[in-house]
Amino acid sequence: MKQMKIVLCQDVPSLGHRGDVVTVKTGYAWNFLLPKKLGVIETPENLQRIEREKLKFMAQEKARREDLEKLKDKLAETSCTIEVKASEEGHLYGSVNSQMIVEALAKEGVGLDPRWVQLDKPIKELGVYEIILQLHPEIEAVTKLWVVEAEEE
Repeated sequence: MKQMKIVLCQDVPSLGHRGDVVTVKTGYAWNFLLPKKLGVIETPENLQRIEREKLKFMAQEKARREDLEKLKDKLAETSCTIEVKASEEGHLYGSVNSQMIVEALAKEGVGLDPRWVQLDKPIKELGVYEIILQLHPEIEAVTKLWVVEAEEE
């Protein structure tokens, strides 16, 4: 089997990270990695270009992480309230989901991606909940959510 060296342009699960030089089968390189622009053939020029891109990416990632740390601190101080219809026993008619939590936090001035909200299961009871937000693989924030009964009109 013929093999060739590829410099990865992006992280590829079970193969390597951006900037790594990996040895792969020629068919895998030509049929998958190169057409999808996940890697380039190892040459001195490509190594230099990838290294420059890697440094730029690391600087952007550092700035992004700093912003997410600030957001984490803001979320720790923030709480939100969602008004819902509920039965006499406190069971909700329906449930509170990630999108509702994101909208409630937006009213408090915190913009989030709904994918960051980590709910094991939808909330179906009145009460106070600690909501875990996975902002980054290494940054987890917690905020309070008050689920209260909507006022009857």
